[in-house]
Amino acid sequence: MDHSESIRLMAAEKYLLGELTPEARDQFEEHFFGCQECALDVRAGAALVEHSKVVLSEPVAVAPAREAAPAPARPGWFAWLRPAFAVPLLALLAVMGYQNLVTYPKLKGEVAMVNQPQILASASLINANTRGAGRTVVSARQGEPFLLFLDIPTETKFTSYVAELDGPGGSAEWSLTIPAETTKDMVPIRVPADHHAAGMYTLVVRGVDSSGGKSFEIGRYPFELQIRN
Repeated sequence: MDHSESIRLMAAEKYLLGELTPEARDQFEEHFFGCQECALDVRAGAALVEHSKVVLSEPVAVAPAREAAPAPARPGWFAWLRPAFAVPLLALLAVMGYQNLVTYPKLKGEVAMVNQPQILASASLINANTRGAGRTVVSARQGEPFLLFLDIPTETKFTSYVAELDGPGGSAEWSLTIPAETTKDMVPIRVPADHHAAGMYTLVVRGVDSSGGKSFEIGRYPFELQIRN
């Protein structure tokens, strides 16, 4: 799935609503890992959904019952603002206020940063898979992306490759599908600007064959992430 198809299908919205088919969901996930615009759409939508759940889950105070008062001769301008309508309206206003005051300014800042030229921290993992090789160190600022350069040994039996980043605790943080044709040259991998903890990481690369999609580990590339001010 390319970016134009993602926009046409409204894939980010349908992804968050669970309306994509399993095949389309996998294709979109593969796409937005490398697409800043779609990744921001997903993050903004997820933040909006979570905030809406919080607002709508708050209990509503119910006033004690009172004796019915005589109805006014004419309804006032705000007679439509009954509790049945006021609660959803207030929730909607709260969500809109959160969007305008928090979500949108933050996303605008992120988009502006992405669109500006940057000098990113980087490291070459070409020799990190070799025994006796020195320790590879990446020195990056917290919350900023960095680049890893990788040389994947290609084999004709593999139709694609999967790179998985394992964190200091050993659990996978994300995975990325790499088409076989891109491995003819050195592969640059942009690590997203998440709040990574300092420590040892391992980029595990597996080859995927054409017979049922079985994967075979072909290399482990350890590196140390250092967070600088």
